[in-house]
Amino acid sequence: MDSAEQRAWLRLSLTEGVGPRAALQLLSAFGLPGAIFEAGHAALARVAGEAGASALLTPEHLDAIDRALVWLGTDASRSLMTLADADYPALLLELADPPPLLYLHGRRELLRRPALAIVGSRSASRQGEANAEAFASHLAGCGLTIVSGLARGIDAAAHRGALDNDAATIAVLGTGIDIAYPASNRALADRIAEHGLLMSEYPLGTPAIPHNFPRRNRLIAGAVRGVLVVEAALHSGSLITAHLAAELGREVMAIPGSIHSTITRGCHRLIRDGARLVESARDVLEELRIDAVECAVQGPTMAANSSDCTNPGDAMLLKAIGYDPVDLDTLAQRTGLAPGPLSARLLQFELTQDVERLAGNCYQRLRRG
Repeated sequence: MDSAEQRAWLRLSLTEGVGPRAALQLLSAFGLPGAIFEAGHAALARVAGEAGASALLTPEHLDAIDRALVWLGTDASRSLMTLADADYPALLLELADPPPLLYLHGRRELLRRPALAIVGSRSASRQGEANAEAFASHLAGCGLTIVSGLARGIDAAAHRGALDNDAATIAVLGTGIDIAYPASNRALADRIAEHGLLMSEYPLGTPAIPHNFPRRNRLIAGAVRGVLVVEAALHSGSLITAHLAAELGREVMAIPGSIHSTITRGCHRLIRDGARLVESARDVLEELRIDAVECAVQGPTMAANSSDCTNPGDAMLLKAIGYDPVDLDTLAQRTGLAPGPLSARLLQFELTQDVERLAGNCYQRLRRG
């Protein structure tokens, strides 16, 4: 696009009261944005209403357009993608409201690769993050681009796991593409911009507004062939993404967890409602009907390896802990150990990352491998 075309697309996307659905109607009626802005008030009102026509013909947001063009011009890996572009993702066109304009930073070609979303809880367990990272790494090695939302917890772990592979990862943002949110993931966002792709439909400078994130989730669901939920509470954005994916005909999968954990109940609900129960990377590849002959097919699995402990007492304690959360009193009853010595041994297991301390003075053994 030349500068005039870029300005017209930016102006359309920035017009107050003209969302993706209205923009699609206008583009269908008039053609490219330049033709929309050349149409008269009466013609525009027939499509967008009186208020929409007035907004379209009011030359606002000139500073925002200039900022966007400066942002584009300072880095060759930054670009705009519009509905008129030949490489606009076909899957996103299946949405009722595909964004007329996307801000991109990184490897634009990743949008043409088969993709899997890996999403889950921000307050993830250590085991959940390890699962997300391992599954993402293996599946990206099999050629799937991993899509997630750059949130803390499962999202960040999925991005990290995929980054070392050519298929890499796409982070779909609920803020402007120039905003690192959460701030703790700024370094991760920089790595994704260099090796993967950052994507947002929101104008530069858009802060983290709560109602933007469900709209972000529809892009995650729309851009992929399937969604894998690693950990999720019953009322969470991850379940919104999964339900949107199901409505779009995408495959929905979930990793089961402890019946005692609130952050796995959403996964259990999805499985009960028909999502594929996933125990290994092979399950994901089978559900997506992907031939994985060229990669190590099995990949990460939910099965636990045998303990590396050579001390019979430590092995006994790990067995007593198990893979479901257990409180200190129950563990003392199971083992016959006094609380003081028991707490000391649990601390050693925490340091060696064999055990994770959970809320409520509970403990859970971590799977290896």
